[in-house]
Amino acid sequence: MPATLRLILGDQLNQQHNWFNQKTASVTYLLIEARSETDYVRHHIQKIVGFFLAMRHFKTWLEEQGHQVIYVTLDDPENRGALTEQIKAIIATGVYTAFSYQLPDEYRLDQALQQLQTELPVPTVVVDSAHFLVPRNFLADLFAGKKTYLMETFYRKIRVRYQLLMEDDGASPLAGRWNFDAENRKKLPAQLTIPPIPRFPRQVHDLVGMVAAQGVATIGEINADEFSWPVTRTEGLAVLQDFCENRLPFFGTYQDAMTDRHPLLFHSLLSFVLNTKLLHPLEVVESVIAHWQKNQDTINLAQVEGFVRQIIGWREYMRGVYWAQMPNYASKNFFAHQADLPAWFWTGNTNMKCLQHAIGQSLEHAYAHHIQRLMVTGNFALLLGVDPDQLDEWYLGIYMDAIEWVEITNTRGMSQFADGGLLATKPYVASANYMHKMGDYCTKCRYNYKEKTGENACPFNSLYWDFMDRHRSKLSNNPRIGMAYRTWDRYDGEQKAAILQRADQVKKHVNEL
Repeated sequence: MPATLRLILGDQLNQQHNWFNQKTASVTYLLIEARSETDYVRHHIQKIVGFFLAMRHFKTWLEEQGHQVIYVTLDDPENRGALTEQIKAIIATGVYTAFSYQLPDEYRLDQALQQLQTELPVPTVVVDSAHFLVPRNFLADLFAGKKTYLMETFYRKIRVRYQLLMEDDGASPLAGRWNFDAENRKKLPAQLTIPPIPRFPRQVHDLVGMVAAQGVATIGEINADEFSWPVTRTEGLAVLQDFCENRLPFFGTYQDAMTDRHPLLFHSLLSFVLNTKLLHPLEVVESVIAHWQKNQDTINLAQVEGFVRQIIGWREYMRGVYWAQMPNYASKNFFAHQADLPAWFWTGNTNMKCLQHAIGQSLEHAYAHHIQRLMVTGNFALLLGVDPDQLDEWYLGIYMDAIEWVEITNTRGMSQFADGGLLATKPYVASANYMHKMGDYCTKCRYNYKEKTGENACPFNSLYWDFMDRHRSKLSNNPRIGMAYRTWDRYDGEQKAAILQRADQVKKHVNEL
């Protein structure tokens, strides 16, 4: 009987894929804990453990469903290190007459598996991963010939296509509004109770020990007695239920808020189970919408729309940008930034409270919400002029949910404006005033958020004006930031010189901040 070997990557753990509808002795599934995946950047230890746990649980699920599985652990003596080398070695046994895989979501793996097809002595069949709402090329076709990609255009098309939060006519948004973003920018009230984080504690000493014994370089911390990330579909559904019941009522209002009181706030903790495909984006948003429809007396539309926009708008949009722009997107550097990432990005040891907390939380939990990533770490790196290559490496390694298709588009495009405005309409830069407005970090910081000059002045302030000044030729015609230049021009020469001098000192002594 002809036998087929089917590869399942660590981010393709989709129980609902049609591959699994039938059980047959002629098909064997292959999962590999590969050094090529643990080593392409230095990952957070929780990220590696989380992926391996999710893969191992998925292997168990496959076997319980009656499927045949080959699972290659990291410490298997027969492990060849690279995914492609492992596949070639298994095919070389002569047992299998065909090979199949799902379209990967990372360009490097897409290229590697395409090359592998030419080297295998058996035919290869490639299928879709059956996860995203539109094909890879949807966004490229939608914006063909355009110099910029407008997320709102994409978002509205997806809303209409899947009839999400639409009026009965099928063409108009509920309440006559597509977007409630302007209402979702509130600072967290001091007395508001934040729900506990859903937890699924398990001991992971064996996995942590295996990773260390194999010499895999990692970053971050892990509690091997209580590793609590959701790593199964059942756990993912429990997180979704928790979000609907306990976090959705305040999600939109405070989704941009920053505080050291709680790492999750009202965010969902769903990104890992989504990005490993344990949950499908459509089932997630439909569940959230259904819960809102039953609870409109306590949950308003702005909360739901903000979440739906993140999942079927931003997430799908970023994936579309990735496939429309790779591989060239990985080398974009509009501002020609070349500064090194500060050493304390790897430790959190800085006196700037916002960065200390956002980085420290990332190292402790492998998580920070989108505004911490965009307006704290990303904002500082952009103002400082950090080489986007170095920042890519940091973001891709430190976060549990970081896979290149979603990480690099957020880093190069949204965070660093390295694509020159293809994705974002302006650089997302801000002074300390934004930090004070949206969070409580400034009240606990050794630096004064009101001051621009002097050793006690918040570094964000002088760096902000230094950034605007040195990139004036590229940004002065941008209509969204023209007001900043009018403000800068009202400073006299002495004031400007003092601010730029403070910025110069910050840059020279950045590792001492």
